[in-house]
Amino acid sequence: MHDIVLLSTADWDNPFWTNKQHMAVNLAALGYRVLYIDSLGLRRPSLQAQDTSRMARRLRRGLRAPRKVRENIWVLSPLVLPWHQRTIIRRFNKIWLTLCIALARAYLGMKPDMLWTYNPLTLDLLDVRSFKHLVYHCVDDIKAQPGMPVETIGEAEPRLIAAADCVFCSAPKLAEYCSEFNARTYFFPNVADYDHFSKALAEDTVIPEDLARIHKPRIGFIGALSAYKVDFNLLRHLAIARPEWSIVLIGKIGEGDPWTDPSLLEGLKNLTVLGPRDYGMLPQYLKGIDVALLPNMINQYTAGMFPMKFFEYLAAGKPVVATDLPALRDYRDLVHIGVSPEDFMEKIEQALAEDGEQIRSRLEAAREHTYAKRLEKMMDIVEGL
Repeated sequence: MHDIVLLSTADWDNPFWTNKQHMAVNLAALGYRVLYIDSLGLRRPSLQAQDTSRMARRLRRGLRAPRKVRENIWVLSPLVLPWHQRTIIRRFNKIWLTLCIALARAYLGMKPDMLWTYNPLTLDLLDVRSFKHLVYHCVDDIKAQPGMPVETIGEAEPRLIAAADCVFCSAPKLAEYCSEFNARTYFFPNVADYDHFSKALAEDTVIPEDLARIHKPRIGFIGALSAYKVDFNLLRHLAIARPEWSIVLIGKIGEGDPWTDPSLLEGLKNLTVLGPRDYGMLPQYLKGIDVALLPNMINQYTAGMFPMKFFEYLAAGKPVVATDLPALRDYRDLVHIGVSPEDFMEKIEQALAEDGEQIRSRLEAAREHTYAKRLEKMMDIVEGL
């Protein structure tokens, strides 16, 4: 099998890369030709700037031919109507999207070898019968995200799981759910680009000036600053209770959740929101962070989440302090888990007191959890179908 249509839930050019872009890159590196389909906008659109600018960009690209972005990777940005909770809209989108992808495959001379999808509404949005194989990669409990058509996804996703030739899940809870509908369900946690993030340990890696001028110890988080994912109350509590610590947040406020209210992060002298930074610079920022945080909310969404940053932090050699995420409980030897705000602070103090002997085990774990190694195991399963 050489040609893969990858139905994503993230736009290719989103600066905050997810599983989907990394998967496309690694599939292409193995010699597969990948047609990457930009997000079809499952969440209802808002009037916030991030949504309006994305819609304008999609309108400009919507009727263009697939564009080549890397060796063996082409991106298609089809126009679809966003009101997926309405049956008539899904029917129209299915006809239109099936035609768009068929024309794109014909234009590129791609065979219908495989559809690799992240979209739980796939069967309602695309005629999959022409593909030889169907793989569902379930990396989030999407219906638990803000603004999603919950009932529509709740009805459609089990049908997709049952129809898939195999299902890959990134968190134990997701694997438990999917296995109810398909015995060919496999758990593969999120992983990291070890070679990239281990640059944080290199002597010649320079800490960026905007971080270097913030006093130590620096307690940092890198990722989307969205209220349904990150516990803003916890971060505020840390900043107030430990004024001698610098809380540094690197990421975009409201990414994936335009209704996020950042007011809890404001008015604190020792809490700094640096904003988003280029992926290529993240090892430099991690070099200057003393303790890396996963301050996630405990809710329905995070119960089915395996944070991508976990192994990225480990690859950078950093001690990690996390809230009690179910997916991380099997990694207690690699992460400090705080079950309350006070316990979370205590775990940060323990992390700050580490003598450096723990770095080796963190790096060994990160080396075993790379995109290349995970994909090799996945494709062994797929090619055995």
